Amino acid sequence: MRSPEANKPVLAPATRAARLLALSVPALLLGGAYLSQYGFGLYPCEMCMWQRWPHFAAIALAVLAFAAPPVRFWTAIAAGGILTSGLIGGYHAGVEYGWWEGITNCAFIGSKGAGESALDSIMNTPMIRCDEAQWHLFGISLAGYNFLFSTLSALGVFVLLARGRHQ
Repeated sequence: MRSPEANKPVLAPATRAARLLALSVPALLLGGAYLSQYGFGLYPCEMCMWQRWPHFAAIALAVLAFAAPPVRFWTAIAAGGILTSGLIGGYHAGVEYGWWEGITNCAFIGSKGAGESALDSIMNTPMIRCDEAQWHLFGISLAGYNFLFSTLSALGVFVLLARGRHQ
């Protein structure tokens, strides 16, 4: 009798690396987004929220790549989610830098605190605009960094998957 481990296909090292990258990048980027929101008071605008959804989908798909075949398929779809978030981030960065206008009025009113009346909560909560970056480092906003990290990471996953196919 063979063990269940003997029936599992052996993955190429590049495919394993792609799968790990597809899981870790969106998890780290979402962790950073929530840390900046709850730890440093950088509330997200509407377009910031749009960037989070593809990362959530990418995490779910990457977890599926660890749990069920076909591994390369689920990893590639997860990379597509990461790339989608990056492209939304690139569009958002362009709105912040004034390169083009956004497609909505784009303001988000976040929840401020529990125990306040609804009116007090609304009146005391900051309105976050999509066309004004709240934070920059080296002239790049958080949306710009999401564009850079997500797009490059997704391309890295695709390259690793292509390399893994030939190993």
